[in-house]
This record gives sequence, C-alpha cells and structure tokens, in this order.
Amino acid sequence: MPPVTHIVLVKFRQDVPEKTRQAAFDELAALQGVLEGMVSATFGTNASPEGFSRGYNDGFVMVFTDRASADAYLAHPAHQVAGAHLVSLLEGGAESGLLVVDL
Repeated sequence: MPPVTHIVLVKFRQDVPEKTRQAAFDELAALQGVLEGMVSATFGTNASPEGFSRGYNDGFVMVFTDRASADAYLAHPAHQVAGAHLVSLLEGGAESGLLVVDL
C-alpha cells in the first residue's frame, strides 16, 4: 500500500490569537507519538507569494505509512477531540474554514 499524505488547510477566525492557533496545532502534533503509522506532521502559516490561498492561510501536512494508518488517525478519540477544537476556531467552522485532501 502506498503512503497517504493528509493535507489540511484552515481559515482561522480573525479573533483567534496566534498562541491559540499554535496550541490547536500542538494538540494534533502530539498524536505523532501516539499513533503507529504517522510518519511526519508539519504545521505552519502560508508563506507563498503567489496570492492564491483564498483565505486558507494556515495548515498542516501529515504523512501516514498507508490508508489503514490514516483511517486509524481519523477514528482515534484524541484526533476527534483535537479536530473539534481546531474546527471551533475556524471562520465558518468545517463548512467554509476547512479544506482536506488526501493524496
């Protein structure tokens, strides 16, 4: 099975301070030591000069060894809690503040 690259772009609400944004990302990053099959997790703010971010100015990329590992991450209770916290900070919640793609 090929690895899965999980790409998540987010639009934080304007009132969410950087410290709170980072804490939400830290919650998700902590799963790397808990879940077998999570190879890497990289978080950050958009640095592209192209101007095509459409308001998705923060995000992260996680790499999993395979689809089963990525699915285990999605179902894990700690991911459910951390993901809900992240969504609560987004402009429009999951409907318009979140973009997820797996490659």
